[in-house]
Amino acid sequence: MKTNIFIIFFTIVVVVYGLVNSYIFIKGLQAIPSGSEWRPWYIAGFWVIASTFILARILERVWPCGLTGVITWIGSFWLAYMLYFILIALTVDLGRLINHFIPVFPQFFYTDYQKTKLVALFISMVLVTLVVLAGFINARNPRIKRLDLHIVKTVAGIKSLNIVMASDIHLGTLIAKRKANRLVADINSLHPDLVLFAGDVVDEDLAPVIKNNLGANLAQIKSRLGVYAITGNHEYIGGAEAAVKYLEEHGLTMLRDTAILVDGRFWLVGRDDRDKSRFTGKPRRELADIMQPVDRTMPVILMDHQPFHLEQAVAQGVDLQLSGHTHHGQMWPFNYITSAMYELSSGYKKTGNTHFFVSNGYGTWGPPVRLGNRPEIVQINLTFE
Repeated sequence: MKTNIFIIFFTIVVVVYGLVNSYIFIKGLQAIPSGSEWRPWYIAGFWVIASTFILARILERVWPCGLTGVITWIGSFWLAYMLYFILIALTVDLGRLINHFIPVFPQFFYTDYQKTKLVALFISMVLVTLVVLAGFINARNPRIKRLDLHIVKTVAGIKSLNIVMASDIHLGTLIAKRKANRLVADINSLHPDLVLFAGDVVDEDLAPVIKNNLGANLAQIKSRLGVYAITGNHEYIGGAEAAVKYLEEHGLTMLRDTAILVDGRFWLVGRDDRDKSRFTGKPRRELADIMQPVDRTMPVILMDHQPFHLEQAVAQGVDLQLSGHTHHGQMWPFNYITSAMYELSSGYKKTGNTHFFVSNGYGTWGPPVRLGNRPEIVQINLTFE
């Protein structure tokens, strides 16, 4: 049954991917004169590059190697190019439609219409390249976001807790040694009492993580009270049990629908990802069940990867919920979609006595590009009465 669902899903993705690329391809081809020697190069080059993303998703699972890594990088960048090429193409077609009824284009556009289309193609390629380059530089330079929060509870022996949180790291082919080294160095520079990873620590495929020995980087994190993590949807896409086992072997304590008392002073609750049922057929536990042993006179910190149903945390007396998953759209204009989908797509809000924070995430999925938001590590100075 699950195999059939995967085949249907994969088929839909490939068909949609093919249609979008075909639209971009036709628009580009129309700009190149029919007798031009560049036409065959464009046709071959376009479809070679456009096929790399699908090819990379297959090869990463069956043949992880240097060549596969190169193909993955090309395919991932192409996704970003594809997004902005389709936006330009749709905008141009909308402008042509408007111009058909209400002439708005200047007459010189039509003096040599073929040349106009060729110039427009060149400008589009340069513009998209600059946008993608800016997004790549942004994605490679995460910020450290600082947050001061207060919980109206008394904690014996301490008045504050230095928490460092990150989500959506997506360790794998694109987020590899260099980014993992920086993640660990930045976390350790903050001298955390507690480190929390709110899901999607690894990307779908564990093979590149093992090949690059990225677990060894995570093992170097220094935290007085430990490093805790939860599963995200990407752990389940690639196989949660293998991912959890690998992360636990490298020093992370994985919380899977579990509540634990840390340092005898506060409760830490970690939920399995809500996509667990989709990939295993087994539902995750209800938050009310997980919270049964929790002493709510103590601070309660909850990690839940996908920020749905925030009212449940409020009803259960959670003091602080940390989430990720949204990437805040990762690339403009997807932030408008995530803002419509989630009560909180990015940043902080408070409902009743419950603080919520949804991180933009540290890494990227698909294109190694971020536009309209910054990747981040979050330092939370949590104070008590």
